[in-house]
Amino acid sequence: MNYCAECGAQVTLKIPAGDTLPRFVCDICLTVHYQNPRIVAGCVAEWGDRILLCRRAIEPKYGLWTLPAGFMENGETTEEAAVRETAEEAMAEVKLSALYAVFSIPHISQVYMIFRGKLLTPDFKPGAESLEVALFHPDEFPWERLAFRVMHETLRRYAADKPSGTFPVHLGMIQPPEKTDAL
Repeated sequence: MNYCAECGAQVTLKIPAGDTLPRFVCDICLTVHYQNPRIVAGCVAEWGDRILLCRRAIEPKYGLWTLPAGFMENGETTEEAAVRETAEEAMAEVKLSALYAVFSIPHISQVYMIFRGKLLTPDFKPGAESLEVALFHPDEFPWERLAFRVMHETLRRYAADKPSGTFPVHLGMIQPPEKTDAL
């Protein structure tokens, strides 16, 4: 950041009084510009014993599979974001049932909040960000073609929970990938 979003003056990276971390501070109006993690909301959208996955039509990870998920917009709840992302990426209507997983990814400043939900109808098709969308049974998950490590972890936990029908809220952290880590 070079300039203040409030007045346009230059900013300086420093620790403001009463804080412990460096922040961009305006040299003129003294506005402190906080940079915080971004929240990604998504959905494990169920239809019977299958869930909806989307094959990405955008980078990063073009052509790989993921749950419908994306960044929250200002002015919406995490639940609204999960429903919106499912509609945008899979043209599907979903009714959320519960929070399923919260994963922190500190090395890229993201927090994923994944909900479970029921598809209202089996009508879906690729949205602008998807090449294709399909229903998968946990035995059919495309493990080697999943886009992100957080999706791999979410689906791994879902596959483990599905036989018992008990879906606790999962909390976790996704570590930085090793140089040889393909996920």
